[in-house]
Amino acid sequence: MSLSRLDALRARLELPVVRRATGLLEGRHRSIFAGHGQDFDELVEYRPGDDPKDIDWKTSARAGHPIIKRFQKETNLSIVLAVDTGRSMAALTPTREVKAEVAVLLAEVLAWIARSRGDQVGLVSGDAERIRQIPARQGTEHLETLLRRLERDMGPDAPPSDLSRVLQRVLTATGRRSLVVIITDEARPTPANEPDLRRLRTRHEVVVLAIADLNPAAVTARDGVVVDVDGGVLPDFLRDDAAIRREAEATLAAHAVAVQGMLRRRGIERGIVTGTDDVVDVLVDVLRRQRRARR
Repeated sequence: MSLSRLDALRARLELPVVRRATGLLEGRHRSIFAGHGQDFDELVEYRPGDDPKDIDWKTSARAGHPIIKRFQKETNLSIVLAVDTGRSMAALTPTREVKAEVAVLLAEVLAWIARSRGDQVGLVSGDAERIRQIPARQGTEHLETLLRRLERDMGPDAPPSDLSRVLQRVLTATGRRSLVVIITDEARPTPANEPDLRRLRTRHEVVVLAIADLNPAAVTARDGVVVDVDGGVLPDFLRDDAAIRREAEATLAAHAVAVQGMLRRRGIERGIVTGTDDVVDVLVDVLRRQRRARR
């Protein structure tokens, strides 16, 4: 029997690094309940409907009225993968890998971590013409199906990207507070997505994993014919003109500053993934920064 893609992934990853990522998901969802539990939270006055077995008699005697103990209990985390499947994800990364392959690997790593913790994973993916929604559930079979469908939806024949449609579907379809992981390319989210991100952030924890674009200035005549996934073959003069390269780089830098400022205002951490080799390291770094920001 062949290995599942999640079991095959385990053989590729350095487990100590992945365990660090797993640990960074601890403590994100806690429920308060009365009685015996994991971590003591507080003493509260007994109210009708509370279980009398939960009364702390010594504390009650000192207070002169019934007191119960409340504890915090760890609950399973719900992770929603909000993935951009637009045509731009068929472009190349700085490592000359296809961005869609890096995006699927990110989803695989998150699914593997979730399976090891018993967490639920759901998918909302889409572009300008399609939206796919798979409710959050547990289990290897569910995760394998989710990943296969995500992989099939990404490619050069896909419609253009429209991250707003993905974010809006997450808002309407996800009721339980979740960790929403937005997987897109370096050009997104844009400042135009800020209203949706603001609403999303009030209901959920949100991080962005953006897959870097191959810098146009790094493409030379030695690369032969260069095709833009949206615009077709690039004329040679666009690659060879130094002034055009500088203008393009300045535009990209200004966009990056605007996006970072927008995400900072919304309390959303972002990581830039340049290729498959840094997927886990960037994921660990983003989760660490996001966890620190929650304190």
